[in-house]
Amino acid sequence: MKIVRGLTNARPSDRGCVLTIGNFDGMHLGHEGIVRQLAVRGREHGLPTALLTFEPNPREYFDPANAPARLMRLRDKAARLAELGVERLILLKFDERLRSWDGQAFIERVLVEALGVRHIVIGSEFRFGKSRSGTVALLREAGRSLGFGVDEVGAVVIDGERVSSTRVRAALAKGDLATARRLLGRDYRMTGRVMEGRRLGRRLGYATANLRLHRRVSPVAGVFAVRVHGAGDAARPGVASVGSRPTIGGGEILLEAHVFDWHGDLYGRYLGVDFVSKLREELRFPDLDALVARMNVDASEARRILGVG
Repeated sequence: MKIVRGLTNARPSDRGCVLTIGNFDGMHLGHEGIVRQLAVRGREHGLPTALLTFEPNPREYFDPANAPARLMRLRDKAARLAELGVERLILLKFDERLRSWDGQAFIERVLVEALGVRHIVIGSEFRFGKSRSGTVALLREAGRSLGFGVDEVGAVVIDGERVSSTRVRAALAKGDLATARRLLGRDYRMTGRVMEGRRLGRRLGYATANLRLHRRVSPVAGVFAVRVHGAGDAARPGVASVGSRPTIGGGEILLEAHVFDWHGDLYGRYLGVDFVSKLREELRFPDLDALVARMNVDASEARRILGVG
């Protein structure tokens, strides 16, 4: 996949594409439906498929203190889009200039002048431009005069409700990983490179791979049964916590994963951690002995859930 960071970095060869637009946070089943339709139109037109997204997310720009937790890092979103066959990822900086453009200006300056779009595939709920003035109807009207087609992709409905990133966040916040799995079509995953830690877990009998979240807010918190990718050829079962480690006076929120029956060195590896089941909330224990006793219980429960002897 080619990543284009800003319209000023778009080359003449980047013009002419079949495009979709949105945040696509989490890449849930609704997003994947849009990407599948994008691929269909790309083949029909013989043009590359492209996805335009915004950095930062507009909600992060307008109200950073209250913006929702990101489900995915940009790196993970790009990897998932590449797996699904998207050929270009266009990152558009959301700033004062962009926020001032209404829907018509956005269409003319970004979609037509900069990208030369031939067809647009868009979700029915998507809005763009100042005061959310850009709609599917506006795109259709502009397309008739400016020479591009528009597909509106309806929502995917599960359990009687539209699949959305908001629903995924709500399920994760409640520890309802089964619902999150149905909405995503897969286990919820976090990734990162293993960093050096205090090695306290090793001394307690539970060596952990420590990963920074690279998020202002985490969508999950607590202790979980997990499967870890990147420690060996196949996913390996384990137990993980996401939190600030209050018993040992921690501060930064980290993902700490203990891989069952693993005896190698994971420092520097890039891991993916799939969250299978939530075991409990993070707790502060009176001492390390109490912490280890509960870790033993957590590990036993995680082994049972994951079917590990």
